[in-house]
Parts: sequence; C-alpha cells; structure tokens
Amino acid sequence: MNIRSFFNIPDNRYTASQIFRWLWKVWKGNRLQAILNACVGLLGVALSLATVWAMQRAIDTASGAREGSIHAAVAIMALLILCEFGVGISKVWIKNILGVRARNRMQQFTMARLLRSEWRGREAMHSGDVINRLETDVNRVVDFLTETLPSTISTLAMFIGAFFYLLNMDAWLAIVTVGILPIFMLLSRFYIAKMRQLSRKVRESDSHIQSILTETLQHRMLVKTMEADSLMLNRLDDSQSLLRKRVKKRTFFSVASNFFLNLGFSLGYLIAFLWGLFRLSAGTFTFGAMTALLQLVYRIQGPARDLTRLAPAFVNVFTSAERLMELEEIPEEQQGEAIMLAGPCGIRFSDVTYQYTQNQRPTIEHATFDFPPGTCTAILGETGSGKTTLIRLLLSLIHPQSGDIEIYTQEGQGTEGYTTESQTLTPLHRCNFIYVPQGNTLLSGTLRDNLHIGSPEATDKQMMEALHTACADFVDDLPNGLDTVFAERGGGLSEGQAQRIAVARALLRPGSIVLLDEATSALDADTERKLLNNILHDQKKTIIFVTHRQAVIEYCDHVIHTK
Repeated sequence: MNIRSFFNIPDNRYTASQIFRWLWKVWKGNRLQAILNACVGLLGVALSLATVWAMQRAIDTASGAREGSIHAAVAIMALLILCEFGVGISKVWIKNILGVRARNRMQQFTMARLLRSEWRGREAMHSGDVINRLETDVNRVVDFLTETLPSTISTLAMFIGAFFYLLNMDAWLAIVTVGILPIFMLLSRFYIAKMRQLSRKVRESDSHIQSILTETLQHRMLVKTMEADSLMLNRLDDSQSLLRKRVKKRTFFSVASNFFLNLGFSLGYLIAFLWGLFRLSAGTFTFGAMTALLQLVYRIQGPARDLTRLAPAFVNVFTSAERLMELEEIPEEQQGEAIMLAGPCGIRFSDVTYQYTQNQRPTIEHATFDFPPGTCTAILGETGSGKTTLIRLLLSLIHPQSGDIEIYTQEGQGTEGYTTESQTLTPLHRCNFIYVPQGNTLLSGTLRDNLHIGSPEATDKQMMEALHTACADFVDDLPNGLDTVFAERGGGLSEGQAQRIAVARALLRPGSIVLLDEATSALDADTERKLLNNILHDQKKTIIFVTHRQAVIEYCDHVIHTK
C-alpha cells in the first residue's frame, strides 16, 4: 500500500513520486531553516527528557529515597527549564524570521515563473484562484517542509526516548501504552478520508466567496450604477451561509472525532496512573518514579497525537503541491537577452492565421500586411474583428498557428535600393515596442513609481519631458509633483489624466515601434490633436494606432481594416 492510498489522497494528474521530487526541489532551497528547526527540536527533546530525570531526582531527594542536596537538584531543574525557554525562543525566532523569508522567496519564484510564462490569451484560472495559490498553498508547502517535517523528527525522537525511558522503569506499562497506538492510527485513516471531503467543500466555498468579493470590488462602479448593491450582497450572503453550514458540519465531525480520540488517550493515562498508584502503595515505586512515570506517559501520548496529525498534513501538502505544480505547467516564453534593433523598425505579417481554440473560427485568418519603418498606420475594425488579437501578435504574447511575423529594419538607399535585415518576431524583440494599452492601467503608488515601470533608470528630467510630450502638464499643479500618491487605478485622477500619464510612461521606453490601443479615447479634441502632434513631431518611430477616432486616422499614412 502506497502513501497516497493509505492517506486517502485523491488521484490526480501527478503521481506521488512526482510530488515528492517537486517537494524535494523546494526543500533544497529552504534546507537551512529545516535543519535548524530539526536541531532545535532534538535539543528540546533532550532537555525535556532531562527535565523528567531531574524532577524524579529532586522528588526522591526530598522524600529521602536517595541522598543528595535538594538545592542542587532544584538548581539543575531550574537550569534545564531555562534552557527549554531558550529553545522555545529559538523556535519562534526561526519561524518568524527565516519562515517569512522562505515564504517570500517561494512566492517570488512562483510569481516570476508566472510572469515569464506564455500568455494564454484566455486564462483558464480565475485571478482569485491564482492569488489563493500564491498565498495559502505557498504557505502550506513552506510550513510543511520547514516546520512540520523537522518537528516530526523531534516528535519521533521524543516518542522513542520516552518509550525506552518508561521501558526501563516498567516494561509492561510501556508495551501497553505503545500497543494501543496502532488502533488510533487505523481509526485516523477513516477520520482523514471524511475530513478531506469536508475540507475540500469548505475550500470551494471559501474560493467562491473570494471570487465574489474580488469581482464586486473590481466592478464597484458598475454595481453602483446598475443599483445592484442588494443583488451582490445577497449573492455574498448565500455563499457565506453555505460556507457556515459546511464549516459547522466539519467542526462537528472534528470535535466528535477529537472527543473519542482524547477519550482513548485519557483512558490510557488513567490506566498508567492507576498502575503507578498500585506500585507506589506496594512500595516498588518511589514518589519520584511515580511522577516520572506520569510525565513519560504524557510524553509518549503527546507525540502520538502529533503523529496522527501528520496524515492530514500530508493530504494538505499534496493538494497544495499539485496546485502549485499546475502553475508551473504553463510553458515559459523564450528566455534570453533582449534583442534591440536599430530603429526605426517595421513589422511584416505574411499569411498569418490565429485561433484561440480548435472549436472556434480563426480570429485572424490569412492576414498579410506591412507596417513599414517610420510610417504611421491606423488599425480599424468592429468589435470582435481581431484588433486585440493583432496587438497580442505584435507584442509576441501569442504566436500564429500558421504564417510568419517578421521585424525588420531598412538602411539607407544605395544604388541597389534599401538594405533590409529581418528576423522572426519573438518575445525577445518586445523591447523594441512602446505600448500604451487601452483603459486605465495605472497602479497604486506614486506618480514616480508608475513612470518607473516604463524605465526604472529614468531621471526626473526625463520623466517631466515625457509628461510634457504626453500633454500631462497638469502634473506641475499636483501637490507633491512626481511624489503624488495615487490610489488603485490612479484614483484621484480623471480618465483623461490617467490616460496621458500612461502615454508618458510608455514614452520612457527606448523602443522604436509605438503601439497605441485607443490611447486618446478619453481626451478632448484639442488635447488629442496636441498629443498627436507631439508624438508625430520629428517622427523617427513606427507608429501603430488601434482606433476608431477620425482625428487619429487623418495623421496616418496607412489604414488597415480587420474583418
């Protein structure tokens, strides 16, 4: 019987060996904390057993069962207790300092892996689900590898040490105390199976509530303008009611199971207590031995309880590991050094076809057109005609199923005409693009933070020049200038102001192909005209507008209609 079947771990796309290999890889990056926790735990076991010995020695000395100094015996106990305090402080320090660092490191690794992954076009996972994996599942995996497993080593050491200590004192009682544990291990298997089902339902309800909260806040204006406050609150209340019912059912089962489990352990403790009293009354036990016996039984039962909790921990970490492994399954984009071409650059589509799924008709089919270097082109089309897909192809976020997309440059005209150098477009060429996406894309933080996304090395002078080019001179009137703090999505700015800052942010990039997706949709006619004149003045870049505004089309050399 393997671990998955014993612990009732459900079948999934990954085998137990694959999950263990993945956990081993993650553990290697956190071995320092794991080893420190294991060492501190073993030291705690040694001190705990030594304290039992010191307590027995002090009581026997006080009762006259052995010779010695009471003060010395108490001093030894006090020293051991102080050492145990020190071990406890060390555990807290390791958990709070190294533990946070380990979780942060794994979150950064997983986030970096997501940012480097291919754009799927239509994401299969809800953003709330991805965030849940980055928080809850990362914490579970790190805690299991750095705390649960090391503590299991010390738990086993405590169990074995206490058992042999008790075996030396009373072999029959030691065997009886340990002999009943397999019964609890067998019962825990059925407990885990039921608990896993209940926990999964609670997790599903919790995820659904998180999705409702996230989407309601993201679309708060829509909810308010549609006067759907009551509707959304009722949906939230229904989901919360279902969560409460499932939590109540899981809690009832957990309390009932723990009651019977603790009843069994308490019965074992009472048997040991009664046996000790018989031996004490018969004169075969000293008062110190009686105290030590009760301490040892407790130190056997405590680790046994902890070991029964190891099975649910395995179930949880297997589930969390699988969820994180699914994130890593998304293929990575081509990695390597960015390829910056001497501008201006052009883009050429040759018989390009792209479809998101095999069951849908192609969004772009047999498209052939050219964006020559140094020209200005407008892309027009109805909603659903493929404009967004075209942008993603230009930015190499997605790749055509057939046809070719090339980025090329042209050098000066000689006797044989232009000299052209072309390369197949890849993500490594993305550095050649200056992209302004549609809508409000500002992040929370300062204006300077937002502009640094375009160029982390940009100076204040360069930022102000970009803002001036983007007709964002209103920044001069902001209370703290570049250090003005914005709320989420540029809260505190109008849509037009946020749009102009987004343009300035893009202009800080060094690329030679400017791709603007409805970048002037929130501007009035005069501001739009001035912005276009600033961008197209002394034109040395290739400009691509995705727009429906006539004022923009008038500035363009070419117009492409998507169908």
